[in-house]
Amino acid sequence: MQATVLLLLLLAGGSVAASTPSPPLFNVSLDVAPELRWLPVLRHYDPELVRAAVAQVIGSRVPKWVLALIERSALELVRLLPPMFTAEIRGMSNFLNLSLADGLLVNLAYEYSAFCTSIVAQDSRGHIYHGRNLDYPFGNVLRKLTVDVQFLKNGQVAIRGTTFVGYVGLWTGQSPHKFTVSGDERDRGWWWENLVAALFLRHSPISWLLRTTLSEAENFEAAVYRLAKTPLIADVYYIVGGTSPREGVVITRNRGGPVDIWPLDPLNGAWFRVETNYDHWKPVPKRDDRRTPAIKALNATGQANLNLETLFQVLSVVPVYNNYTVYTTVMSAAMPDKYMTRVRIQPENE
Repeated sequence: MQATVLLLLLLAGGSVAASTPSPPLFNVSLDVAPELRWLPVLRHYDPELVRAAVAQVIGSRVPKWVLALIERSALELVRLLPPMFTAEIRGMSNFLNLSLADGLLVNLAYEYSAFCTSIVAQDSRGHIYHGRNLDYPFGNVLRKLTVDVQFLKNGQVAIRGTTFVGYVGLWTGQSPHKFTVSGDERDRGWWWENLVAALFLRHSPISWLLRTTLSEAENFEAAVYRLAKTPLIADVYYIVGGTSPREGVVITRNRGGPVDIWPLDPLNGAWFRVETNYDHWKPVPKRDDRRTPAIKALNATGQANLNLETLFQVLSVVPVYNNYTVYTTVMSAAMPDKYMTRVRIQPENE
């Protein structure tokens, strides 16, 4: 069944991508004060819609005792977090008429609930491609708040990423002509326990490190080192793609550092790596096996036929693409203008 579906998708060419909408694209200038830089984005959205999304995420993801703790200590917490990000959150919160505690919580709560599929692969000519599905509850509202953002420095595009309105971090992004990164949740323990324990050690939120790495790392190797070594507030999988042959890796992280580094090995037939939300050396649970269909689809595609369009088709095979898929992004750092995100609708056969 999966092979038949894939064949139909491949024969359809780009029709699947063409039939799904692109999110709005905004420029966010890093030369503007952090409190102000997101205002051009926010002005395009109904504050009530954003506040409703914040309330939904916090209400379902944050225990009342954590909410009470953050409300009491929001100002102290700000001093423990990177100032640029907290200033951005403060500016957004003021514009949306949210409390600082709610602004902080929604940015931190997203860190632990994304079930995703990421693929990094090399074609037969040595080109590196990177794709991801971001799966998250509350898709009906988040699809309306998905945006592509170009972060500008001195008027030039420094990085590009996909995120949600009101959220300062990135789970998906590229540094042009350098590298691409996506993050997938690694579910280890209760996130609020990690949060309370790690914040006071000044560890980095997952998506904030991803965005900082895109902004500051000079090349693929530097990005991998930073993403592997920087202490985090929770476990995660970072998937990184470069611009040269064999520059692709899955980094399995715990809070303190790397658990496993899993690079591409095309000379020995390993021309792709698939990461969902489970350690690659362990079996996936049958109730959530997106890994096997993705591998079958990639093998059916073949290394010689790999490109951004066929990678999008692989990410469109059910259940890799499922009712929780909010958006799909395909990208290649060597071809930054080809970065493409599509907001997904629920698959008809799901």
